[in-house]
Amino acid sequence: MNIVFEILISVFLVVGGIFGLVGSYGLVKLSDTMRRLHAPTKATSLGIGGVLIASMVYFWQVEGVISLHELLITMFLFLTAPVTANFIAKAFMLDNIAKSDLPKTSTEYGWAGYDDPPETDQE
Repeated sequence: MNIVFEILISVFLVVGGIFGLVGSYGLVKLSDTMRRLHAPTKATSLGIGGVLIASMVYFWQVEGVISLHELLITMFLFLTAPVTANFIAKAFMLDNIAKSDLPKTSTEYGWAGYDDPPETDQE
């Protein structure tokens, strides 16, 4: 294998490992839920993404095949990380913030989790 690709693979593995380590450390050491919000999403997206990209480059160089499995896993992780952060934030809000402390919304539905949607006639 070419030394350039070995260095590229090593860089992706090291960067992925650093993000995984920092994300894990942040998840353990930060004091409350809202401060911990970025730790699991960044560790997942950038840490695992770096390792998967290194795997794609490795198999492209060694076997001459572009592995789409790793690309699909990376895309899935990048798409689901914001959803994870949203669920963590909503769980924190429902547990720690009173409805009276939230600002008024401009829709009839109010805050999700605090208000039920308006009843509609279904006949």
